[in-house]
Amino acid sequence: SFQMSPQGELVTNSGYPVQPGIQIPEGAQSLTIGADGTVSVKMAGDAASVEIGSLTLTDFINPAGLQAKGENLYLETTASGPAQNGTPGLNGLGGIVQGALEGSNVNVVEELVSMIETQRAYEMNAKAISTTDSMLGYLNNNV
Repeated sequence: SFQMSPQGELVTNSGYPVQPGIQIPEGAQSLTIGADGTVSVKMAGDAASVEIGSLTLTDFINPAGLQAKGENLYLETTASGPAQNGTPGLNGLGGIVQGALEGSNVNVVEELVSMIETQRAYEMNAKAISTTDSMLGYLNNNV
């Protein structure tokens, strides 16, 4: 989520300014971000919105090659390839949806079934090891 800094900049929830920087004019009543990344504000007394900037999205050839810096921040590396900036929603880049919460991409039912199957397999293997140990103990004592 984005916020306005005390200096009037559009910043992330961690306080980092968006790139390229977007300055929110003093007296802005509302801010909207379009699906294409267009950032607009409505000024007091104006009916029409005024465009104040545009957000871009960045992609990498190999996102797994990015270096994790912490706090959901990553650094470009030679393994990740160079940053490729573009307009949201075009050329395979994701879109922007203002006010939306990202849902989980995990199917809870499937994961619970998988967990139960794994637990049953573990129990079966533990029982097999226990039975084998008992048999070897019996052989060791009686042979």
